[in-house]
Amino acid sequence: LVYAIASRAAGATPISVPEANLTADVDAFLVRVTPRTRIVFLANPNNPTGSYLTRKELERLHSGLPPEVLLVIDAAYAEYADAADYCDGAALVAAHDNVVMTRTFSKIHGLAALRLGWAYCPPGVADVFHRIRGPFNVNLPAQAAGVAAVNDRDHVARSREHNIKVRQRFAEQVAALGLTPVPSQGNFILVRVPAGPEAASNILGKLKQRGVLVRAMGGYGLPDSLRISIGTEEEMQITAEALAEVLA
Repeated sequence: LVYAIASRAAGATPISVPEANLTADVDAFLVRVTPRTRIVFLANPNNPTGSYLTRKELERLHSGLPPEVLLVIDAAYAEYADAADYCDGAALVAAHDNVVMTRTFSKIHGLAALRLGWAYCPPGVADVFHRIRGPFNVNLPAQAAGVAAVNDRDHVARSREHNIKVRQRFAEQVAALGLTPVPSQGNFILVRVPAGPEAASNILGKLKQRGVLVRAMGGYGLPDSLRISIGTEEEMQITAEALAEVLA
């Protein structure tokens, strides 16, 4: 949702691209590129679906773009991806002058409140970033925390291993309840409610009454779905039991 907001704030016109089976559609992207197109934004893995484009599809998307169009790959959830054919986009940045990969410390590093992120991009793009950013856009405590986070590889490895294990177990629990978990490469699962939007809204409200907070997806055009973050094993068990109570 932020891509469209940021585009309008910059005076641009955002063009949305329909997905295929909740996954970015390369052909749908390319058919909408016109001489007026300046930037193509792609979240990979995607939020809120958890789906992703493979390395081959990502390369096909880039090769189909005119050289003057900038491909921005938002890889905020890259550390959680465990698919063998996933690519965060770094290799594309290294090989081309029109690709940017953005990353964040808000997800696996757990530093969301510091609003710290980084980009891997061509020197010309970095030069533009430096000219338009605020003069003191990243404070010193955030920088220090970022350095510490990058060096704490054990934390990243543990968090990744935990997420993969608990995400799979929770998806199985959700499916056993008659709901439809969408395969995810992130630290969340999109859960579709076969009974429809009204049932999804009802589940959301009853979970809230039990102290379990999940996200409604109407703003993303998925009113029949809920987005559930992966927490500790205890938190996910509480959530699964609450779902079972609500559905019963």
